[in-house]
Amino acid sequence: MELTYYSDFAVRLVNTEEPLRGTDTLTSVEAVRALFGVHQHGARRVGDADVTRLRAVRTRLRAVFTAAAEGDEARAVDLLNALLLEYPASPQISGHDELTASGRPNWHLHLAEHPSNATAGYAAIACMGLAFQLTDLGVDRLGICGAPPCSNAYIDTSTNRSKRYCSDRCATRANVAAYRARRRRERSLNNRTEDGNQPSTETSDR
Repeated sequence: MELTYYSDFAVRLVNTEEPLRGTDTLTSVEAVRALFGVHQHGARRVGDADVTRLRAVRTRLRAVFTAAAEGDEARAVDLLNALLLEYPASPQISGHDELTASGRPNWHLHLAEHPSNATAGYAAIACMGLAFQLTDLGVDRLGICGAPPCSNAYIDTSTNRSKRYCSDRCATRANVAAYRARRRRERSLNNRTEDGNQPSTETSDR
C-alpha cells in the first residue's frame, strides 16, 4: 500500500469539524473508531481520552492545511514537522496479504501500530501520509474549501492543479453563487445607466 494513501487519515480527521458552521462530529469513542475506517485493528485501544487527544491533533492538522492554503509553505512544513516529531511513525515491509502473478509476496510498505495509544497511532499515520503527499505533490496541493461556509480540508491530486473545493457539490454551489453575484452587478450597472440616460424633467423659471 502506498504511504500517500494514509494522508486520507489527516483529511478525515480535520473534516470532522466545520468551524464556520459550528459543527463537530468527533464527540464519542464510536466517532473515533469510525475514523480508522477499514483499519479497525488500530481502533481496538480507543478510549474516552482519545476524543480530547484527537481534537487537539485535529486543530494542529487544520493549521497545516490553512497555512498551505494561504501560501505560507514554510509555516505549513514547520507545523507538520512538529507533529512528525511528536508522533513518529514506524514503517514496516509487508507482503503476507497478497501475492504477485508469479506467486511471490507483493512486498510493500505500511505503517505499524503505535505502541502508546490510539491517538498516537492515528496521528502518526495521518502525519506521515500527509508528509508523503506534501513532498510528492507540493505544499500548494493542500487546501481549504473555497466555498463558504464549508471549511473542509482537501488534497488536490488533479493533473492541472485546479482544485479549489472539497467536493463537486461545493464547486457547484460556489459557481452558482458567483453567477448570481455577477447577475446582480450587471443589473445594478444597467439600472444606473438607464437612470443616467433619462431626460431631465426639470424646467427653469424664466
